[in-house]
Amino acid sequence: MRFEPGRLVLHRDTHHGRLGFVHHARVVADDDRGLLLWLARGSAAAIETTPDGRGPRDMPSFVAWAAAPKQMSLTTWHGPGVLRFFPAGADHSVWLFRTEDDAFKNYYVNLEETAVRWDDGSLAGIDVIDQDLDIVAYPDPDPDDAGRPALRWEWKDEDEFAERLARPDLYWVPDEAAVWAEGHRVIKLIEAAEFPFDGTWTDFRPDPSWPVPTALPAGWDRPVVARV
Repeated sequence: MRFEPGRLVLHRDTHHGRLGFVHHARVVADDDRGLLLWLARGSAAAIETTPDGRGPRDMPSFVAWAAAPKQMSLTTWHGPGVLRFFPAGADHSVWLFRTEDDAFKNYYVNLEETAVRWDDGSLAGIDVIDQDLDIVAYPDPDPDDAGRPALRWEWKDEDEFAERLARPDLYWVPDEAAVWAEGHRVIKLIEAAEFPFDGTWTDFRPDPSWPVPTALPAGWDRPVVARV
């Protein structure tokens, strides 16, 4: 299943068959390397919250979040536009964050189960299961010994990952070792400045004719197709 460039699709974060977030994004490219999406500032979104609007990081613990009643709340993507690359067959995605001045800022590696695609004809998208552990890679002003652009990296959310792993009755990650192994595999790519960490897409500019999708389409909350 391939998505036509320019098509609007839904990027949905899921867990235990529920939606964590829904982002309305546009297909930039879809080929043997993987799927590249553009999420524009102001794009329609939905996020799982408690009835009073709190998210998981607003709660005192993962257990408290798991026990709280939840709903999907409509919102928008308020930050600068972001590219999201889903490498074919890989258990991670790479997000290219930008500054308020629309310059490349950093790579963000989201460790997650391989995206599962779905296409209902009038509506299509991907469902992913986030594994919480992440890697952030920033440009280093000094190139490496081979003259290539260098990156410095760091793990992110190790404490959150550990807290959730301690509750396998509530958590959706079955294999901690596999998540760490995927992270270390990606780190090798970062340190070698290999694709997609070689500067590809850091100067990306969206097609100015693309309108920002300011409302989620009917069916955005269709049943989840990723592992339940």
